[in-house]
Amino acid sequence: MSHVAYELGTQPACWERAADLAPEHRAALPRPGERTAIVGCGTSYYMARAAAVLREEAGQGETDAFPASEFPRHRRYDRVIALTRSGTTTEVLDLLAGLRDAGTPTTAVIGDPATPVITLADELVVLDFADEQSVVQTRFATTALTLLRAHVGLHTPSVVADARAALAEPLPAELETRGQFTFLGRGWSVGLADEAALKMREAALAWAESYPAMEYRHGPISVSAPGTATWSLGEAPEGLADQVRGTGAQWVAGHLDPLAELVRVHRLAIAVASHRGLDPDAPRNLTRSVILTAGEEAVR
Repeated sequence: MSHVAYELGTQPACWERAADLAPEHRAALPRPGERTAIVGCGTSYYMARAAAVLREEAGQGETDAFPASEFPRHRRYDRVIALTRSGTTTEVLDLLAGLRDAGTPTTAVIGDPATPVITLADELVVLDFADEQSVVQTRFATTALTLLRAHVGLHTPSVVADARAALAEPLPAELETRGQFTFLGRGWSVGLADEAALKMREAALAWAESYPAMEYRHGPISVSAPGTATWSLGEAPEGLADQVRGTGAQWVAGHLDPLAELVRVHRLAIAVASHRGLDPDAPRNLTRSVILTAGEEAVR
């Protein structure tokens, strides 16, 4: 069994633990009314986007999400949350150092505490039980999102039950043979759709795209055809399923909590990688953490 296959299967237990830990970290996480930004890179950025929408939906206050490299340093926030599995990503460390100098309170949600991030963030939330050996992120990202979801009161035990179902249910027939995949989301699940497409690219080298569901009719549906698949993470707009089927594409309706649907996509990525003879633990051109040299860092 690959590392990523093992780790994606442990997500329900990790989510339960994160939800139980959320009250202990209340002081380190955004208080109601605080103007907050959540940052990350890659997968962590997509989780940040989902968490930002959830926090606003919960009425907790204005919340933005940015890639760490694109954080608008001229803006002022009451707190910045950094999601970083490795604690070594250059863009995150650079941003935290700058925010410390500016006096902005920061919290890092991390998987590995024995990393430089511990000297740069004001507060730490350590999810070491969700850390991973795999380059491809699964359980750390979804566990960090579960922590933030529980913090704003939007996590329930049914989410974990759906995750267990996502691991047990068979994937739709012949889905792993498709040549192109599109993932759709609405609200907080738009970030999850983006993450789903990223997982397909990383683990399976698949042609994968993602869009807000209502935007799909505005051009992207033109690439739907026999041999492709479109997957909705959450409820789809009325009539869209029939339109996609009309193109000859395979339609996959998300029937579980959107975060649990992402677990199903994790399984699909492994299945497609296997179908193509790929090793999901050795994704092409990727490393566990992006650490830049001085010459590689972007000019701010």
